[in-house]
Amino acid sequence: MSDGVCPVTDASRRHPWADVPATAGARLRPVVLGTGDEIIATVRAEIAEYALSMDGEFGRRIRLGVSVALDQFLDLLGTDDALPDTTVYFELGRVEHRHGRTMDALQSAYRIGSRVLWRRIAAASDGSAVNGNGVADAPDDLGLGSDAIFRLAEALFAYIEQLAAASVSGYAYEQSLAAGSRQARQHALVERLCRTPAPEPPELEALAREAGWTPPKEVGALVMAEESLGVVCRRLPPEVAASVVDGVGVVFVPDPDGPGRSDALTDAARGTAAVLGPTVTPDQIPRTVTRARAARALQVDGTLPGDGLIRSEDHLLALLLHADVTLTADLVAQRLEPLRRMTSAARDRAVTTLTAWLDAHGDVAEAATRLHVHPQTVRYRLARLKEAFAGVLDDPVGRLEVALALRAGGSALAEG
Repeated sequence: MSDGVCPVTDASRRHPWADVPATAGARLRPVVLGTGDEIIATVRAEIAEYALSMDGEFGRRIRLGVSVALDQFLDLLGTDDALPDTTVYFELGRVEHRHGRTMDALQSAYRIGSRVLWRRIAAASDGSAVNGNGVADAPDDLGLGSDAIFRLAEALFAYIEQLAAASVSGYAYEQSLAAGSRQARQHALVERLCRTPAPEPPELEALAREAGWTPPKEVGALVMAEESLGVVCRRLPPEVAASVVDGVGVVFVPDPDGPGRSDALTDAARGTAAVLGPTVTPDQIPRTVTRARAARALQVDGTLPGDGLIRSEDHLLALLLHADVTLTADLVAQRLEPLRRMTSAARDRAVTTLTAWLDAHGDVAEAATRLHVHPQTVRYRLARLKEAFAGVLDDPVGRLEVALALRAGGSALAEG
């Protein structure tokens, strides 16, 4: 039959419905437009998620989608036109995401729709068409040759595939909006938790509820470089709250001392550098943030280890000595002044002797062992040092200040 000959032969053709005879649309219209109710009924019968959902927004949209899809498909047959508008199907995808469903159900609905429609077309093409009530019509061969029927099937499934793709795009768009909104709400929560004073319980509960975060009984702040935040968060459980605040990645970890948490945090920080602040109750959250940030600064400048996870509570002395650098500098200058008046060689010997003696808690024998010298040598050196320090080494507080100054002032002594 002449209608079975492909009417379009241009090599630049892009759409499979262009290969279908132009007369097919008119011949198929009574068959195709009568399948809408059957498609919807079959979808409801075969997809549990839609059994009770056809009365709301989704039901209205899917009825519209089926109607538009059928009419639009007929208009495209025999043309090389692109789909004129996929907004209906884009919006269907968005509605699916807003209803909390995956795309599986909607994709199944598209497959069911194409199957039902093709079954009706196939029945009509061999003269055994049935009407919408299931009653056989009079034999009505569509007058399409086998080649045209094959191309019609190809056009139908390509058409449905494009509608489904539009829904996938709508779903992804809604997903991105929701993710962006959640991210914004989580940033608001994290940013507020980093400020002093800590939020009052009603404010914390409101912020946490908006961000989808459950305020824990205990929490610790984990800080790291901004560029490491994504990697670390992907390795942590979903109940953390994270964002970038003032150029630093901040993660609030619930119950950081709980079972298995230490290993999980260590694993999350592998290959990067991060600091965990002290574990606190929600009303003390700014303290864990401040402590972790202070330790992170020492990690960045090389004072503290710069690989993997460290805990600020393991480095309190370093934090104390660097909390007020001017105060520490004054302590070093005052308590180590006797060493500055020595020659370089004498000063080096005095520093090693004082350090060994202080670390040995005043045990001369132990200090001698550490120094690999005779105890009498240590006693001699100590006598000279006590004379130089004018009694400070005989005073418990004075010894503590000298020990702290030695801990903080090694580089200063080297410059002296």
